[in-house]
Amino acid sequence: MTDIIDSDYLVIGAGGMGMAFVDELITQTTATVTIVDRNHRPGGHWNDAYPFVRLHQTSTCYGVNSTPLGNATIDQVGWNKGCYELASGSEVVAYFDQVMRQRFLPSGRVRYLPMCDYRDDGRVVSRLGGAEYAVRAGKIVDATYINVTVPSQRPPKFQVLDGAVCVPPNAVPKLAPDYSRFTVVGSGKTGIDTCLFLLEMGVAPADITWVMPNDAWLFDRFTVNPGRRFTDIITAGRIEVLKAAIAADSVDDFFRRVLACDQLFQFDPKVKPTNWRCATVTRLELEQLRRIPNVVRLGHVQAVTPTEMRLDQGTRKTAAHTLYIDCAADGLKHRPVRKVFDGNRITLQTVRMCQQVYSAGFIGNVEANLSDEARKNALCRPVPLPHAADDYLRCAIQDSENMLVWLTEPKVVSWINASRIDLFSPIFKFDCPVVGPQIEAMGALLQQAIPKMQALLDQETARA
Repeated sequence: MTDIIDSDYLVIGAGGMGMAFVDELITQTTATVTIVDRNHRPGGHWNDAYPFVRLHQTSTCYGVNSTPLGNATIDQVGWNKGCYELASGSEVVAYFDQVMRQRFLPSGRVRYLPMCDYRDDGRVVSRLGGAEYAVRAGKIVDATYINVTVPSQRPPKFQVLDGAVCVPPNAVPKLAPDYSRFTVVGSGKTGIDTCLFLLEMGVAPADITWVMPNDAWLFDRFTVNPGRRFTDIITAGRIEVLKAAIAADSVDDFFRRVLACDQLFQFDPKVKPTNWRCATVTRLELEQLRRIPNVVRLGHVQAVTPTEMRLDQGTRKTAAHTLYIDCAADGLKHRPVRKVFDGNRITLQTVRMCQQVYSAGFIGNVEANLSDEARKNALCRPVPLPHAADDYLRCAIQDSENMLVWLTEPKVVSWINASRIDLFSPIFKFDCPVVGPQIEAMGALLQQAIPKMQALLDQETARA
């Protein structure tokens, strides 16, 4: 027997983006919502993340707008000292579960269907008991389009031969005591976290080999540290980036200027980064990472054995009793940009650079307060997902263009100023004698910087 559910919205996915979008709906409207998710609890990829994972952005600006995450404290010890606290993976999962159980469900307007698959014909099928639901919804919201993948969700992309042991980082805390050498494969956020975990647990830097197929630009977490205590720093940093773009005569010159104003780090000053994936580190973390002497830059791993690695550009011997740790998942794969609002379908995407969950909350606010589809899409133009270093500029262009449009919509400005999860809150105070002129100055810089950034990209393309 099929259970028929009538709902204003059907949201596919109870990860961070789906939860942030729904939070705005139930806060600002009287809509009913049905949430369908494959997992047994909310949180998306956080349910499969490694046990030592932490946010790379601060807890103060993560999650749903209505419910704080963490205690808004500044870390006094450790390698994140001086920045807002970073929630652990277990804290994030518990947080989303709390939001569902203590806020969404008690509202009486949210129906939650965990461990279920959504079919395009409107059917929802339980992954356990086989129960079926027919959801008749006014609008369908895809909260899975920007889908995060972590290493534990798939096998390694390289061959593991002759009895070599290769595990995702999830297994490291239990297996690490049985090994004397560690090879970390992958230089993104997961690789960074794994190297820092091993160092924090007392592994000697010389006992770690780090396979770094591509060096990446890294955000200085302090200068992009979101939260109200750091608003001035963030604003000043954004202005410096815009000024760097205006003054630069090439893409390389742009990065040199941004590096000089402490907005970015590079792992090795002698190696030009070719990637950028929004990862953040503090200076203290970077100091620790630079202690690792064995960094392998021979491309991607093709195969591992107990005694060697075979890479794109050569072979590297490995010590006996080495644990290989696969950190090479492409966490945010490239997806073609879609219209966010398209008739009765809403596809959640990034509308602010590197801020997926915030973007979903922003889209939820637009959906709750505006009715004209063209206007809503003008406010919610997707920012590309970054991969190559040049994508920093591509993302910055769309991010800047979005900012200019947002400043023309009072309902957006009002939401930003009141929003817990907004990176820049509360800078958009037009009537403030101090902040008002800063906003005008930033707007003027944006107008100059956008065409200049595009010119730099065009110049780079012509040279390629």
